[in-house]
Amino acid sequence: MRRATFLLAVALAATPILLAATEARAGLDACGNIDVHADAKCTVVAQGGCTAQCTPVKFEAACAGKLETTCNGQCTATADVACSGGCTADCSAKCQANPGTYDCAGSCNASCEADCTGKCSASTTDGGAQADCQASCKATCGGHCDVSCKGTPPSATCDAKCKASCDGSCSGKANIDCQVSCQSKGYVQCKTDLQGGCTAQCQKPEGALFCDGNYVDTGNNLQNCIDALNAILKVKVDASASCSGNTCQAQAKASATCAAAPGEPAPIGGGMLAAGLGIAAITAARRRAAKRRAA
Repeated sequence: MRRATFLLAVALAATPILLAATEARAGLDACGNIDVHADAKCTVVAQGGCTAQCTPVKFEAACAGKLETTCNGQCTATADVACSGGCTADCSAKCQANPGTYDCAGSCNASCEADCTGKCSASTTDGGAQADCQASCKATCGGHCDVSCKGTPPSATCDAKCKASCDGSCSGKANIDCQVSCQSKGYVQCKTDLQGGCTAQCQKPEGALFCDGNYVDTGNNLQNCIDALNAILKVKVDASASCSGNTCQAQAKASATCAAAPGEPAPIGGGMLAAGLGIAAITAARRRAAKRRAA
């Protein structure tokens, strides 16, 4: 019985570790599946200037992340053999030069996204459509690279890293056209939905999160997203503009107490204090009168 209890305790203690391992990709999932690179600059913006950033151009990356997931079911092209061969040769040369610092996901994204600007510029002359196209292209690359490179540790051989990197890059490239076309149908509604969410988030004490100027839909789990981003970013999220719930509540209570205008009823706390002072004053006056009569 004791042994069973001990094993159960060990299993329960290990549960958070196991959950953390399965949620290694939470940097995207906890942040609305947005495509965020390790060198991104992410900042929490609270109140002043926050709502002004809730504009359609700030939602392209967030919408692309959501729509890429939605379109995955119909965009299932396989990687081109020619792409994989050329990519592997180039990747191997770069990795062999410095295998210890070679990053599978970083290399995969760089290779896959190299054509995004040219591809989108050639498809349309409309600036807004080009921006949406590039966001869709990058989200597609990010999604395929993340899946392919997952489970490839920094200690892996160059062959393993390059295979994962090139599989993700070439698979992403093969699906860009399909994804761009599919996602284009959902941008208008997505941006409308996010604008309301961004404005509402800006009105909260903790504020809204932006990465490289792009709004991040944290799904009312701001801290979870910040924690997940801090696990993959080179520079930690600047959350200095936000505040914890307890601190904000204390400040709000203090502001409410001081904000009562002349002539307005005092808050409950202030009323009780005033009543207490009044009673004390009456008691003191009665004691002085009693002493005079006794004299």
